[in-house]
Amino acid sequence: MKYLVVATLLTLPCLAGGVVTRGAPISSEGASVPVADVLKDPGAYAKGEVVVEGVIATSCTRKGCWMQLAAAEGEPGMRVTFRDYAFFIPLDAKGMHARAEGVAVAKTLSKEEADHLAGEGARLTRNADGTAVEVSFIANGVELRTRN
Repeated sequence: MKYLVVATLLTLPCLAGGVVTRGAPISSEGASVPVADVLKDPGAYAKGEVVVEGVIATSCTRKGCWMQLAAAEGEPGMRVTFRDYAFFIPLDAKGMHARAEGVAVAKTLSKEEADHLAGEGARLTRNADGTAVEVSFIANGVELRTRN
């Protein structure tokens, strides 16, 4: 029961000037890396933490445990998960502007993994066998700017 209370408290919005924060504070105030650059060369952003910025194209519709971040609405994006499943985003975060700090990862999803994510609303490009190559991002923290 104690863990349920803690998890619930962690998922409540932390509003500060129209910004919803989750996880660790984003430490870098410098320039962020465009999502398109990470998609082109994920290995270059896998060794150290970087800040990426974009629009939430879609997110997990069940509990907010991932978001798909794109440069702009309708453009290709990458799935952002949250380190150690430690925090979630609001279920209505689609369309919000987001900054995330973490590392990029490229991997092949099994057909079962791809089916599961598609069932939660993920947009994936599938291979003929049902698998999907995914560029994702593991975030330590995120900042979401509320819509006007």
